[in-house]
Amino acid sequence: MRKLTYFVAGTIDGFIAAPDGDCDFFSPYLTEDYLPHLTAEFPETLPTPARAAFGVTDTPNTHFDTVLMGRGAYDPGLAVGLTSPYAHLRQIVLSRSLGTGPDPAVEVTTEDPIALVRRLKQEQGLGIWLCGGADLAGQLLPEIDELIVKQYPVVAGSGIPLFRAEFSPRAFRLAGSRVFDNGNLVLTYTKASA
Repeated sequence: MRKLTYFVAGTIDGFIAAPDGDCDFFSPYLTEDYLPHLTAEFPETLPTPARAAFGVTDTPNTHFDTVLMGRGAYDPGLAVGLTSPYAHLRQIVLSRSLGTGPDPAVEVTTEDPIALVRRLKQEQGLGIWLCGGADLAGQLLPEIDELIVKQYPVVAGSGIPLFRAEFSPRAFRLAGSRVFDNGNLVLTYTKASA
């Protein structure tokens, strides 16, 4: 069975973006020792234009063949004319307000997120990447099998949290970690057995 992985960047205090959704404050942490790791280990998580810039256009997907995005995660690309941000993946945007998608390569759905993920998990293929955002992650928390947090050494104070959900503690166990020279961490958690 395929697994759902929430692969996301965040601050020490658990925010994935500024209150207005901006993520530019993460840019100083995309350093020379860190970017090669991301491009080698998770090439499919780079937007299609970035894959070309980093020379990984022909690199096969290693972990995921499907990406799930909420409207908030999809909109920044749209704002700059990028209608198919991950053309190398099956792209699904869950939105009640977007209507028809602007690109035939992007499936827009109003389907219940839990039902969708359960159906996708039954299909053949690589893993499913939950790209974001916080609302969708909160709704899908019961279905998240793995959480990979690219934690940057910065405290935001406020912003968009990793999860926007009601209080409902869920146990995960640390399955791996990697520390980079600039203080970045890549922390991998798997869902703890009940």
